[in-house]
Amino acid sequence: MATEKRKTETSSAVKRRYNQKTYGAVTAYVPKDLATAFKAKCAAEGISQAQIIKKAIEDFLNS
Repeated sequence: MATEKRKTETSSAVKRRYNQKTYGAVTAYVPKDLATAFKAKCAAEGISQAQIIKKAIEDFLNS
């Protein structure tokens, strides 16, 4: 019988430090109905919300 590895607080802390060092956050407040529609369409198409936002930012920067 195989035993599952358990997640530790240390590994979570390491991931959190890496993410803070490597990534930045962009926050936007939109109307709830727009957010709900966006989340639903992303789920229906199997695309992550972050992927859509990243693409929109890249397109904007390259225009």
